[in-house]
Amino acid sequence: MSLILRIFLLLGSLLALGIVVNSVRKSRIRISDSVYWVASACILILFALIPPLAYFFSSIFGFISPANFVMVLVIVLMLVRLFHQSSAISKLTFKVEQLSSELALRDKDQRDEKNLDFITELNQRTRL
Repeated sequence: MSLILRIFLLLGSLLALGIVVNSVRKSRIRISDSVYWVASACILILFALIPPLAYFFSSIFGFISPANFVMVLVIVLMLVRLFHQSSAISKLTFKVEQLSSELALRDKDQRDEKNLDFITELNQRTRL
C-alpha cells in the first residue's frame, strides 16, 4: 500500500472520527449510532498505521493489492450501514402508518360524538 494512500486513509479516518465525536457532543447523532462510525474509523486507522495487517487480510481473501481490499472493506461497511438504515426506516414508516391510522380513527370518533351531541340537542329543542 503506497504512502500516499496510507496518508489519505489516515487523514480521512481521523476526519470522520472527529466529525462523529463533535456530532455526539452537540447531540446531533445518538451515541448508539456513533459506535458504528467510530469502529469503522478505528479499523481504517489500523490499516493505515499497520500496513502488514492490510497485506495479511488481502492475501487471505485473495486480493492482489491491499488497496483493493481496503476499498472493498469500505464498500462493505457502507452497505452494512445502508441495510441497517433501511431496516430502521422501514420500522419507522410502519409506526407512522399505524399512528396516522389511530389518529384518523380518534378524529372520526370525536366528530361522531360531536354530531351525535348536535343531533341530540336538536331533537330536544324540537320536542319543546
